[in-house]
Amino acid sequence: MDTILNFLGNIAWWGWILIVIAVIALRDIFQRKHTISHNFPIVGHIRYMLESIGPEMRQYFVANNREELPFNRIERGWIYASAKKENNYEGFGTDRDIYAHQHIFINNAMMPYQVKENHPNTKDKSFLPCAKVIGTYHNRKKPYRPASIINVSAMSFGSLSAKAIESLNKGVKIAGAYHNTGEGGLSPYHSHGGDVVFHFGTGYFGVRAEDGGFSMEKMIKLVEKNPFIRAIEVKLSQGAKPGKGGVLPGAKITPEIAEIRGVEVGKDVLSPPNHKAFSNVPEMVDFIEEIAAATGLPVGIKAAIGKLEQWEELADIMVKTGKGPDFITVDGGEGGTGAAPPSFADHVSLPWVYGFSDLYRMFQEKGLSEHIVFIGSGKLGFPAKAAMAFSMGVDCINVAREAMMSIGCIQAQICHTNRCPAGVATQSKWLQNGINIPLKSDRLAQYFKTFRKEFIEITHAAGYEHPCQFKMSDIEINLNDNKISTELDKTYCYEKSPVPFNGMQELYDCQHLGGKNKMEMENA
Repeated sequence: MDTILNFLGNIAWWGWILIVIAVIALRDIFQRKHTISHNFPIVGHIRYMLESIGPEMRQYFVANNREELPFNRIERGWIYASAKKENNYEGFGTDRDIYAHQHIFINNAMMPYQVKENHPNTKDKSFLPCAKVIGTYHNRKKPYRPASIINVSAMSFGSLSAKAIESLNKGVKIAGAYHNTGEGGLSPYHSHGGDVVFHFGTGYFGVRAEDGGFSMEKMIKLVEKNPFIRAIEVKLSQGAKPGKGGVLPGAKITPEIAEIRGVEVGKDVLSPPNHKAFSNVPEMVDFIEEIAAATGLPVGIKAAIGKLEQWEELADIMVKTGKGPDFITVDGGEGGTGAAPPSFADHVSLPWVYGFSDLYRMFQEKGLSEHIVFIGSGKLGFPAKAAMAFSMGVDCINVAREAMMSIGCIQAQICHTNRCPAGVATQSKWLQNGINIPLKSDRLAQYFKTFRKEFIEITHAAGYEHPCQFKMSDIEINLNDNKISTELDKTYCYEKSPVPFNGMQELYDCQHLGGKNKMEMENA
């Protein structure tokens, strides 16, 4: 034994390295799971390592500033700089190909809109609420005017980490925006003072009955217990995987997640493609009205757009009965934070710009466009894209990935693996520890404020006081080489319905601003 120990003790440090390499090489040769490692011992591991960091390598060393997807370096850089209150300007002119297909041009006015001395935007350069009040057309008991036209889209606790959710909620409180819970239910991390839109899908998490269906009793208790819930959103589908359900593996269901979602620890949970609470459009309308009557809150729906037949049926019912959703959130087929098979993410449902224009035009033809608050969700977290969206009929926008980037997401594109290096889309306690909540909440708020300030400046440059005044003829887009750019009204064959607007001061004085009455606001 002493002889063996002496022999091992006399081996140099580099000898141990060679021994380890030899052991790995032998293991590679005799394993049959990975062909590359078997055929090329040791070297094969380098290939797998490089593949695993491929997105990061392309980000920093290969892709140019404008070619990367889903968000290129310039877009990410603008969000990061805006969130940190750093210089987000460009110098020496744009490096974008302004003759490229789908490039957006905003037609500026000869004389910009002039902000007077006592104007709300003189006091607060980022004050930009929604021009419509959600729920007034259907006479809901608790109407809601979002105090920000940009808000956090549906991302649930479970998909995002606890610290990420808490950072977002504290950030929207600072920014005066709202926070959509996503379909994972209302968690303690959503309860730090920000306005909340409670969102649920076919799993009914947070309002789930024992049989897996919807519980109105739980919904009523949830709203009564949490007065910061300002509206309710029913998810029909989402951009990443419309028409596809999902399974939450039992291994991922911690006691905390089980309590929040109303499910059992360690047991797989199915989110089917269809709702149990309704099976057709008339039943959905009745369901919406029952929730609104029971809670007093505005109720809306969220969906990615494809076929329009059932949407037309919904519009006809709304015209005939005066009932239906108070708002419609249109998600783009570009996908988002939700994991999905490539066949769904790449091919099912229309991109936002096509889906929204089809839906809005149809509701407009039925005379309903002024009675619904339209919310856009699909890579709209940049002022120029928002101007395009508002000119097409949007009243608010929701952002998901842009909000994630403002709190540290690096677009590693591994949200579905639970290994997010930034701690944003993971349940790993170690990875979450890198998130400084006070810092990240300030950055989310600063991104929203910077976005609104620049959007207001673009609006003023076009001669308007509020983005709701944008017309489709104010925006041109490159379509083909014959006529480089065409106004949106000619491209999508409709003109947006005018939004009633009597000045920013009226929005500032609104008793429903941020879901609070004026007395609550003054005492806050």
